[in-house]
Amino acid sequence: MRDQPLSKPSSPPSPAVTMGYGHQWIQEDDIAAVVRVLKSDWLTQGPLVHRFEEAIASTCGAKHAVAFSSGTAALHAACVSAGLEAGDEAITTPMTFVATASAVIHSGGRPVFADIQADTLAIDPAEIRQRLTRRTKALLPVDFAGLPPDLDAIQKIAAEHGLVVIEDAAHALGAKYRGRKVGSLSHMTVLSFHPVKTITTGEGGVVLTDNKDLYDRLRTFRHHGILRDPTRLTRDDGPWYYEIHDLGHNFRMTDFQCALGLSQLGKLDGFLERRRQIAARYTQAFREFSEIILQTEPPTSTSAYHLYVIQLDTDRLRCSRREIYDALRAKRIGVGVHYVPVHYHPFYQRRFGYRPGDYPRAERYYSRAITLPLFPAMTDEDVEYVVEAVQEVVSRARR
Repeated sequence: MRDQPLSKPSSPPSPAVTMGYGHQWIQEDDIAAVVRVLKSDWLTQGPLVHRFEEAIASTCGAKHAVAFSSGTAALHAACVSAGLEAGDEAITTPMTFVATASAVIHSGGRPVFADIQADTLAIDPAEIRQRLTRRTKALLPVDFAGLPPDLDAIQKIAAEHGLVVIEDAAHALGAKYRGRKVGSLSHMTVLSFHPVKTITTGEGGVVLTDNKDLYDRLRTFRHHGILRDPTRLTRDDGPWYYEIHDLGHNFRMTDFQCALGLSQLGKLDGFLERRRQIAARYTQAFREFSEIILQTEPPTSTSAYHLYVIQLDTDRLRCSRREIYDALRAKRIGVGVHYVPVHYHPFYQRRFGYRPGDYPRAERYYSRAITLPLFPAMTDEDVEYVVEAVQEVVSRARR
């Protein structure tokens, strides 16, 4: 670090701030709900799975929901249910967690990346159009940081070319696009319930859809590909009989996870309101800092604020993003960086030939990005500690 250090000795922050950029909030009623199931006759494949699916579908305005063991498993199932197979392509963003692209590969397809918009950080529909081929079968837009992308433009492209839209809304439970809830907008929408997400089931995910055929495929794929529908069986040896027509996985969610999910879902509105309060305070605090670039929230979209990301204009600073990151970590603030662009990973370069320089807007964002802590359990004091630390570190780093 050049010249004077960015961090000064200061009083330690609340333990909540040191947890990282996100953290679950489990309360006694959540624990009691899980314990009731652990004492019941059902641990898995029981009635609470269906109750949770119905509750999530109702909350998001979808006709159907299928719960899975993780958000990644849900993405995989959605890709298979969309018919992705060897030789097919699916277009997504390089600015996402690798699960989005990996699900395409696990389905036999090839992920094709389209660059992001510099202001919203969402996939750019104009870039999607440039990457369409006769092999394109699906589009996987990502609601980055909880902000829905330009779904009107994406759905228009899909309708023109007969494509399936699988919206990766792992960040976006509770978000809206043009006043409609995420989960009711795309052919399939994938949510995640990892502990850093808006609500948690430990690990877990769900696919939402209004399409009955997709719903049936998702349910079958989740449970080893087992079919029991007598109208589809090739024979009938008795009530125990089932068949496998296509391979599936054991991607089931448990009843005790769904008990936690139902308890957490009852707190969704409060969790979202607190996230938006924290985000509003950050935006107010950093808006006047020319060295800090904020994600743009267009009037069409209402973010769920899974992440609060800032970009550092290093042309205006005397040090690097890494130095500022380290200075905030030295103050015991659990900052992160979301995400390493998928095409940077050696596997994707070796397998598909991607290289640094392929997606300049995503790469520029990544080179300047820092994620600040944002989760409902943060107190007002926690938030102010983060605000003051960022303001101090950036101010001391000015040229």
